This record gives sequence, C-alpha cells and structure tokens, in this order.
Amino acid sequence: MFTGIIKEVGHIETIEPLGSDAAGKRITVAAEMSPSLRVDESVSINGACQTVVDATETTFSVVTIEETLRKTTFGQLAVGDPVNLERAMKADSRIDGHFVQGHVDTTGTVVSVEQEETNWLYRIRYDASYAAYLIPVGSIAIDGISLTVARLDGDEMTVAIIPHTYEHTNVRTWDEGAAVNLEFDMIGKYVVGALQPGGDVPDPTALAEQWLDGR
Repeated sequence: MFTGIIKEVGHIETIEPLGSDAAGKRITVAAEMSPSLRVDESVSINGACQTVVDATETTFSVVTIEETLRKTTFGQLAVGDPVNLERAMKADSRIDGHFVQGHVDTTGTVVSVEQEETNWLYRIRYDASYAAYLIPVGSIAIDGISLTVARLDGDEMTVAIIPHTYEHTNVRTWDEGAAVNLEFDMIGKYVVGALQPGGDVPDPTALAEQWLDGR
C-alpha cells in the first residue's frame, strides 16, 4: 500500500530481457533509497508495485512480468529514463495523499499541457470504460503521483500540477503524446463493484440513478 507521495526520482540503469521480446524484464534502478531497501520489500515505480529482488548501495532491481508489461508503460521504459519512486507506507504514518495500491488499471495519454502562472494543467485521455471510477475533485494516481481531478470532459480529465510536484517528480517529462500509468481510486472501484457486480462495463449515469433510487 502506498500514498501517492513521491519520495524520489530514480533513473533506469539497465533493462535485461528474460526471454523473448514479450517476456518479462529485470529492471535495475539507480536511486538514493537503494541502501535502505531489502529483498522482498515492495516499491512503487511510476505507480506500479514491484518486489525488490536485489539491492546495493546505489541500485535496486525488480522483475517485471508480462502482465505488468501489458497494463503499464514499463514496456516503453529505456535506460536513463526518470521514474517516480515510493516505498510502501507504514501503518503508523500519515496518509498525505490517498490509498494507492500500486495496481495500475490502465494507461492514459497526455493530450495537452498548459502552463499557467503558478501551475501546469495536464489533460489526459483514458479509456471511456473507466469513467465511472472518476468524479470531479476526486483522487487519481498518475505514474504513482496522488493527484486531484480538476475537470472531467468525456474520456479526458485535467489535473493541476503545483510547482513542488513539477520539480520533484517526472511530471516535467510528460509531453503531449506521452503515456502514463493510471490507478483509479480504490474506494471508488469497490463502490462501483458493489453497485454493478458481474464485471460489466460500468455506466456512470445508471450507477448514480441506482444509488438515488436506493437512498
């Protein structure tokens, strides 16, 4: 479990294929937190929960399997790329962001970046089948960063990035067309699952009407 508050930006040092092009990969990350990590611990890399398989004074390694490669941007990572890092939260810590599992649901695409006087507005397109999991000023984890949905417009959402987040995460590399990892709010997913069991694509309007009818 994570909070979406990025502690460090590491850099990809090596990517080692573990078979064919479609197979998993061993990824080594250079990071200041490496000496404090232990084998079998969880670490969030761009929002995806990974298990540490090796750690040295300067790097740590994880093994990314095929399922993770299918659902995240990990297949597009290259040596030297910056990645957002967060260690697993402690039970006695403050939750400064929101509950983030590190279970990436899907990827989105940055469609525009607008710089204002004190913040940046990023508009991100996502698969419309996930629309029921988003609400205005609700929580969303993008590349592992706990952010607030500022606007919703069909299959696009806008998030506002404050200067601190811009300076201390990999947000500054999100250019138009960039792919980003998305994890929708865990509580919202459970609520939708309870209201619409069976695995059907959730309909936001129908769910709202169902909730109102049952009040």
